[in-house]
Amino acid sequence: MKCPFCSNAENKVIDSRISKDGKAIRRRRECLGCARRFTTYEFVEDILPMVVKKDGRREAFDRMKIRNGVMKACEKRPISMEAMEKIVENVEQACQEFQGEEIPSAVVGEKVMNELKALDGVAYVRFASVYRQFRDVSEFMSELKDLLSKGKK
Repeated sequence: MKCPFCSNAENKVIDSRISKDGKAIRRRRECLGCARRFTTYEFVEDILPMVVKKDGRREAFDRMKIRNGVMKACEKRPISMEAMEKIVENVEQACQEFQGEEIPSAVVGEKVMNELKALDGVAYVRFASVYRQFRDVSEFMSELKDLLSKGKK
């Protein structure tokens, strides 16, 4: 495991615990090069379907892509890391339960948007604006109006 600060490959494990949900092992490590501490997680590698992109390319499911997108959408919002990780876990679990060897990226994106919509409207709109690639303000406003009308019900 390389240190994220100095890239030294030598480190020692200070503490190991099972995560709250019991699906991962959390390890606290200390770099032997720079003496800084960092946390790593070990997950059981599940067989996930290949993601089929809009242009037809296929790539392996990448949990970090989902996590980064959710974190970007939730930036500067009062949303805990725990809540963001829960979204990533829910999306990953939905992909694992998907029947078939391939899953369209649209299905993954819609699942992320549904999770964000239930958590925070602003984070949802941020993610949707990038994911749906609104071409103009009217498309963006239409999505906002839809969100507001559902919020009032």
